[in-house]
Amino acid sequence: MKKWIVRFVTLLVFNIVVLLIIGWLTPAHVGWAALWAGVIMTVLVIWVKPLVSRWFRSMAAKSASERTKLGEKLVQALLAIAVAFIVWIGTVLFSGVSVSGWFWGWIAPPIILLIGWAVYDVIDDRVEAGAGALYDRATGGEAVDAEPAAPTEAEKLGRRELDDGLTDEQRKLFDDLG
Repeated sequence: MKKWIVRFVTLLVFNIVVLLIIGWLTPAHVGWAALWAGVIMTVLVIWVKPLVSRWFRSMAAKSASERTKLGEKLVQALLAIAVAFIVWIGTVLFSGVSVSGWFWGWIAPPIILLIGWAVYDVIDDRVEAGAGALYDRATGGEAVDAEPAAPTEAEKLGRRELDDGLTDEQRKLFDDLG
């Protein structure tokens, strides 16, 4: 549960910042609606974006063998823009963000969203680790170290058994056979 709360809050803050940048760079009027629009966008990014991306990729995969590498990269870029466009439309429809102008109101913001998502993908692990530590301090829980402790020998053996389902004795028998 903590992981989802931390992820939601960090993505929410990041989306609010991106929405404010969109409001600053484009004629989209965001203002105080950025708070509610950030919640809407965060919900769309966490739950709807993966579903729409998967659906678009499955449709594009049917003809992937007919495209060149450059064509495939172009299709992937267009799919990313289409997903960002759908998230932007949902954000505008369900929040108080108002849009004017065809290019600057409907085309430029999804491109800014894509740039924002790329930046977030680069920094999300560090941001979520810092937010998780703040969450732990606020709730009185133990802070989780950024790096997990080295596994013990028993944990290594247990993981190895989980990987193939064999005990050490069974593994030795199979090694002796072959």
